[in-house]
Amino acid sequence: MATGSVWLLSAAACTVLVGPLLLGLVGMMAGRCPGSASTAAAGWRTTVRSALLYAVAFNLTFFIQELFLVLPKALTPGLRPTLYHNNHSWEGTSPLASLFQGTGALATLLMGLLCLWWLRRTASRAGGHRLFVFWMAYCGCFMALPQVVIGALSPGSDLGMAMGYLQLGEAARLGAGLVALVVMPLIAVQLCRSAPALAITPAQADDPCRRTRRVFWTVTLPALIGTVLAIPFRVPREWLEVLLVPVLVVLPGIPWIQAAAWRERATRAEETRPETSLVFPLAAAVLLLLLFQLVLRPGIRFY
Repeated sequence: MATGSVWLLSAAACTVLVGPLLLGLVGMMAGRCPGSASTAAAGWRTTVRSALLYAVAFNLTFFIQELFLVLPKALTPGLRPTLYHNNHSWEGTSPLASLFQGTGALATLLMGLLCLWWLRRTASRAGGHRLFVFWMAYCGCFMALPQVVIGALSPGSDLGMAMGYLQLGEAARLGAGLVALVVMPLIAVQLCRSAPALAITPAQADDPCRRTRRVFWTVTLPALIGTVLAIPFRVPREWLEVLLVPVLVVLPGIPWIQAAAWRERATRAEETRPETSLVFPLAAAVLLLLLFQLVLRPGIRFY
């Protein structure tokens, strides 16, 4: 393995594991949570609702990624793409096919940044839809940025093929991977500041221990549950492919959001009853699953 690749892998390990661990340990030492403090745990309905919305946001984001991998190919003479529930394929040849392997990640990143901008712009407003937009922002950014790192290491990956078409040398590839590793924690911290879990009462907002626990119940645990819920949308396929993408989306961002919760001052929202209804997220998840398995699974040809 080339020296540059080893350095990039080491930087990725520090970004994903060491960084949030150190930040979390600092918070534990600085927080000094009293034993009598309220757990600030969200109700189980809030946790389940957030998990369902995560599963919906993840699969919608994946659909957007694959759709924007297909559309440029459908408009390219000589290429005949097909969209599936967990992948896409194409027939024919064109030198542009490699370049268009990068358009899916670009689309999801732009969508994620747009949702993040909306969250920051409306930080003082409450509303049940904020949690869904939060998860769309998260999935959009963290489905795209890890692919830059993978593309820098693997020429055969989607972004690796796009980098190859652009004739990026090893230094440029590694530079792009390092930039992505720097940007991921920054976006995670911005998401932590915009998390609906932190838009709580003034008393809760001033307590780092309550913020940390609340983020666990409203963001971290739902993301882990939502990762499991995403599996039925992706089968049948090789289990490595079924599990790899959901894990890669959770791993580089959720630990940073959890670790940063103790130090991020929330926007103080009015004391309103949080949205805990499961009707919309459950219906959305079921309908999306039916769309994936009954419509997309056989394949939709774009020619």
